[in-house]
Amino acid sequence: QLVESGGGLVQAGGSLRLSCAASVYSKYIMGWFRQAPGKERECVAAINWSGGTTYYADSVKGRFTISRDNAKNSIYLQMNSLKLEDTAVYYCAVSRQSVLRRTVKDYDDWGQGTQVTVSS
Repeated sequence: QLVESGGGLVQAGGSLRLSCAASVYSKYIMGWFRQAPGKERECVAAINWSGGTTYYADSVKGRFTISRDNAKNSIYLQMNSLKLEDTAVYYCAVSRQSVLRRTVKDYDDWGQGTQVTVSS
């Protein structure tokens, strides 16, 4: 029920926009996570149901923007000024917690992931 799209290969400094179709999840907190080879999955951004509260990891602040369109049951991650270290599989996820969360254990449902590869 969570389907990510928009990943791909991009040169450093470029941009990508990830989308996540999230049917029946419009009232929940949602987040974007990423996992690089050999590393733990980390939250890069999260957003509450209204879109009024967001969280960004320090490593992506000022470069990534999370947004949602509840009418379309979708969330997005606009990624600008991409760096080599942004290379990872990106996942969208849903949290049924009442306040914004950023840890893997607080998210209940996950998409299958989409690969983002940044080249030099």
